[in-house]
Amino acid sequence: MALEMRVPAHRSAVRMIAGTVCILGMGTALGAETYSRPATQDFPTYVYWGDTHLHTNMSVDANGMGNHLLSPDDAYRFAKGETVRAHNGQQVRLARPLDFLVVSDHAVNLGVMPRMQARDPILLATEVGRKWREIWDEAEWSPDAALNADSIEEWRSASRAFGVRSGGQQSFFWAAWSSDYVADETFRRSVWDEVCGNAERHYQPGTFSSFIGYEWTPARRDPKSPNFHRNIIFEGGPSAACQLLPFSVQDSKNVEDLWAHLDRYERETGGKVLAIPHNGNLSNGRMFLPVDFDGNPIDVEYARTRERWEPIFEMTQIKGDGETHPVLSPDDEFADFETWPLGEQPHNLPIEERPADFAEKKRYEYARSALMVGLGLQASLGVNPFKFGMIGATDAHTGLATADEDNWWGKHTMVEANPYRALTTWHYAAGGYAAVWARQNTRESIFAAMRRREVYATTGPRMIVRFFGGFDFEAADADRADLAATGYAKGVPMGGDLTAAPAQRPPRFLIRAVKDPDGANLDRVQVVKGWRQRDGNTHERVYDVALSDGRKPTLRGVADPVGNTVDGATYDNSIGDPELAVVWSDPDFDREAFSFYYVRVIQIPTPRWTAYDAAFYGLAEVPEHAPMAIQERAYTSPIWYTPR
Repeated sequence: MALEMRVPAHRSAVRMIAGTVCILGMGTALGAETYSRPATQDFPTYVYWGDTHLHTNMSVDANGMGNHLLSPDDAYRFAKGETVRAHNGQQVRLARPLDFLVVSDHAVNLGVMPRMQARDPILLATEVGRKWREIWDEAEWSPDAALNADSIEEWRSASRAFGVRSGGQQSFFWAAWSSDYVADETFRRSVWDEVCGNAERHYQPGTFSSFIGYEWTPARRDPKSPNFHRNIIFEGGPSAACQLLPFSVQDSKNVEDLWAHLDRYERETGGKVLAIPHNGNLSNGRMFLPVDFDGNPIDVEYARTRERWEPIFEMTQIKGDGETHPVLSPDDEFADFETWPLGEQPHNLPIEERPADFAEKKRYEYARSALMVGLGLQASLGVNPFKFGMIGATDAHTGLATADEDNWWGKHTMVEANPYRALTTWHYAAGGYAAVWARQNTRESIFAAMRRREVYATTGPRMIVRFFGGFDFEAADADRADLAATGYAKGVPMGGDLTAAPAQRPPRFLIRAVKDPDGANLDRVQVVKGWRQRDGNTHERVYDVALSDGRKPTLRGVADPVGNTVDGATYDNSIGDPELAVVWSDPDFDREAFSFYYVRVIQIPTPRWTAYDAAFYGLAEVPEHAPMAIQERAYTSPIWYTPR
């Protein structure tokens, strides 16, 4: 059996000699290391919460959509629990601070907008800087007209001025931000030094981890790399991270060139770095398509390179949830969750009216189906390029890293809290967060957890989820006070691997989910399984493994709904359970099949941000297709089973 079985150090032999307690095998003074169990625990005991994808006024698009004021400094202060003032004049603060934050402003033309507004002489000495400043001076750039509009017509008119195809001066930057490049290295170096300095100034080891990072962003409409965006996160501080300038589409739009740059960074600096892809759901069927940039089938080298640099995937955020799509998982009652509706109408149309390649494209956009594509590549190449853990993030361009439904401040500044956004931009989700199991709140510890995929995603609530796989768990383990110690001793955590199952012994999974202490009760815990049989066919199944309120699945394996207490912008916890724990054994296990398992935790229904907007602004009605309630959730990183 390939599981690593670890015996905690405190299990030393003990015997009595003439009334004296003798600790055998310790080699230290009596009681020096044995009585304090936490001192001997060699596993993560804390879950840390953060956002790995946040934009500030240093990103061209964020600034061009009105974020002129909220800088990286404001973003870090907000994440740490301080109060800042938004563009609509209101004060905003998190109910609970975050533990870590990555300010991931776009690398292309990074910092150009605020430096242009400040009339930076180095920038204005460049051709692009002078041209952009002239355009800026000719246009009305304040978001005030939208945020203080007296009618929805005024709001629409003011917002259109900032739109991609508005025809106004404001729309210039949508076309130019990834084509008019500021190449002056002195300017780019000064901006990157500022980015590194911002993160370093806010780093408080043990309390708050501010990571240095940026986003590599090819043009969205490029047919070879549509929305192939990656957030780049450095483990260390400026001494390593600032040695090389950020890699942007100005350098290459080929992700393989980005990976080569990351390899160069580690070789030359001795630092560590990783990349996190996002918004596969908007990639036009290409995020997980098993071909390289030139359209050739991926080979072993490509697969190994992608697995090395991209250990986790941002699969839920403001621009939609990316777990699965209803056309891919028609038997999954929870599949159609925050599905991005723009351009997605075909999934609501009769099958005969959908584009012929609609479902096939979706297969290469969503996390669950991508994990199954990875199983096939593992079988054929011996390497799985899509062996990723799962996290959530915001992708907010406001500088405000909040994913709370009752405290959501929009995708961009024009949709900060105002009376009209629920009527026109209801399709935005409130985003998500990354949960990381780490030993301490430091850059090194959190980064290491990301590398080993011991992370999970939530759509905002801070549920605590443990997930272990092994072959020796017993039903009573779910009730143990030391569940985590048991999980690590008998198995592997989320993100881990199981191999070569013993004969006649399916894997068993130890799971515990606890509600957000300030949030809603839990509806259920599910295990999502995908597997590839030896004939090459892939399958998926969702198992209800723990149900609240004493419910049991029917003979068809379907559970009754938990109920719904939502009333406008209120709900109560009279339904659901605060905690669900179980040891579950796979009843359909095939020891010869490549497989993965991950946990999905579902909350009871609660009000969506649209409902909170309607209550706060007294909206008489919202679009009938705008959801007003939501069942928030968590998704763990998978545990993989390999039959050898």
